[in-house]
Amino acid sequence: MTREATIRPRRSVLYMPGSNARALEKAKTLDVDALILDLEDAVAPDAKDIARDQVRDALAGGGYGSRELVIRVNGPATPWGAADLDMAIAARPDAILLPKVSSPADLERVAHKLNAARIPARTALWAMMETPLAMLNAAAIAASAANPETRLSCFVMGTNDLAKETRAALVPGRAPMRPWLMTCVAAARAYGIDIVDGVYNTLDDEAGFAAECREGVEMGMDGKTLIHPRQVAPCNAAFSPADEDISWARRIIAEFAKPENAAKGALQVEGRMVERLHAQMGARLVAIADAIAARGQ
Repeated sequence: MTREATIRPRRSVLYMPGSNARALEKAKTLDVDALILDLEDAVAPDAKDIARDQVRDALAGGGYGSRELVIRVNGPATPWGAADLDMAIAARPDAILLPKVSSPADLERVAHKLNAARIPARTALWAMMETPLAMLNAAAIAASAANPETRLSCFVMGTNDLAKETRAALVPGRAPMRPWLMTCVAAARAYGIDIVDGVYNTLDDEAGFAAECREGVEMGMDGKTLIHPRQVAPCNAAFSPADEDISWARRIIAEFAKPENAAKGALQVEGRMVERLHAQMGARLVAIADAIAARGQ
């Protein structure tokens, strides 16, 4: 089995509780890149079964357009994990999000089930990075992506659980967490997978949310997980390439594409020295911008 590298925007990744039928319907109208249809933390124990049924029916019913659809299942050691995974495999979402991934083996066990069921490669695995062991094993977990059979395509930072398990404080600027966040960014980039930042818990703090979005952009995150639709628009704005950056990237790409520049490693463009690596960086930025435009944003 092979997995094709597909560039798609993951600026805004919104958790939607599977137990809330109205939320699942409303999600079809939201200007969001990806939806995590949640069976885990956002669903009370006595609502797990109905959440599973509603998420299954929501995917079967369609209507979500180009939004990436991800099912977050409960862990395999929980009473609901096996049934969640069976449903998610049958539903064939864009991805299945596994909670509390702490080692490559956690991914490999689920990937084996997907492959044994002959589920097409388009259904990926995403990994919640939210335990101390996940931080210590980030490189090994990301390295799983080198084997297409494992299907790993994205890290999702679970900063709330990480704070609980490490006893680190969740404070403005996230200084206690920055080493872990950047470790996961480095691991993701080393093995060519995406990474989305953790949630911001305070809904009425627009300035704080904007600041944390800027932090995520500066760290190199691809986007941010969200807990409420009102966070979508500012998150999309923060993680979208600026028009001037897109124009500059296109200019650099065009200059290096000229026949006379085919063998050159560096050029002067509008009085600035640029290297071929800048053209490669620009190519991804343009691809993301084109993917955003294709969504009608």
